[in-house]
Amino acid sequence: MSQATETTRYVFSADPDRIDADRVHRLLSQHAYWALGRTREVQDAALAGSRSYGVYDAVTGEQVACARVVTDGATFAWLCDVIVDPEARGNGVGVRLVEGVVADLEPLRLKRIMLVTEDAHELYRKVGFAELGDPERWMVRPGTL
Repeated sequence: MSQATETTRYVFSADPDRIDADRVHRLLSQHAYWALGRTREVQDAALAGSRSYGVYDAVTGEQVACARVVTDGATFAWLCDVIVDPEARGNGVGVRLVEGVVADLEPLRLKRIMLVTEDAHELYRKVGFAELGDPERWMVRPGTL
């Protein structure tokens, strides 16, 4: 199957009611280096406090990717928990997901959308993300988990 045909097999949705919370938890807690072992309780709270997005197989309806955004809806957004099912990787699903998220946030006219990644820089560059121009201005306070 060609890349173009494979990509059209997948449908983006910003409808939080379509999120398969069981599948999202399983993907993140088993396949995401930043969320390995995350409890379902923590994952459900994270989904409840965020804008949630998914990509679905147009044939089966199964969710194959997810992301969430933490935002004030006016100035800032944090894109996080972006994951594609290992079986669907390599088919443009990640790009479709992030393009959909960015398009959904565009009407908010946010000053910036941030994210952190160890291994998906090229995917995010395709959608307009770039490394920080002034990382020395940013600080972080690690959590207690």
